[in-house]
Amino acid sequence: MEETVKDALTARFRAYLDTADALGETDDVDDEPTPDLFTLLAEVSALKSEAKLESRQVKSALDEFRSLFDALHEANARLSDEQERRREHDQTARRQDQKDLLLELLDLRDRLQAGHDQAVRFRPGWLTGRSGAGFVTSMAEGMAMNLRRLDEILGRRGVRPLPAAGQDFDPQTMHAVEVASDSGQSAGRVVRELRKGFMHGDRLLRAAEVVVNRPTED
Repeated sequence: MEETVKDALTARFRAYLDTADALGETDDVDDEPTPDLFTLLAEVSALKSEAKLESRQVKSALDEFRSLFDALHEANARLSDEQERRREHDQTARRQDQKDLLLELLDLRDRLQAGHDQAVRFRPGWLTGRSGAGFVTSMAEGMAMNLRRLDEILGRRGVRPLPAAGQDFDPQTMHAVEVASDSGQSAGRVVRELRKGFMHGDRLLRAAEVVVNRPTED
């Protein structure tokens, strides 16, 4: 074999060995050693245990969140119920205060009405004379003006008189304090009103005190 051929083959073989050595060094650096089956199973088991632990922790956290949410919902429901009871209590208290005030105004009206009726029925005598009669007449007119003014105030607040005289007796809105015997009227008919009743809106403010007819048999 000629020397030139030998040199060429030797150079190519040397280049091949250099390339193989370079590839071997790269594989040693980059590739990790392949684990055996026991190590692989142990790692898989550890991963499963860790996944179960994390799952339990997540479930526990969700249960705590759910308990907190239920507690918050229950607290909000109790607060809403308490607020509703407070509103109802306040409304009842306001209605009661308003009713008490209106009843006091009605009591004042009764007194004015009684004074006005007495002044209207007044007849002058020899002791009072003409001047006394004029004074009583002026007082009656003043009481009438006060009554009209008071009725306007009550009307603006939804208070209206309850008709009773000439009506059939209604135990829901009337109190029978006396009984009359009038054969010319039907039984149960209100023949006289002793104290006027009043409504406040659609509620009974004060029941009327009336005289009810109950004719006697012949």
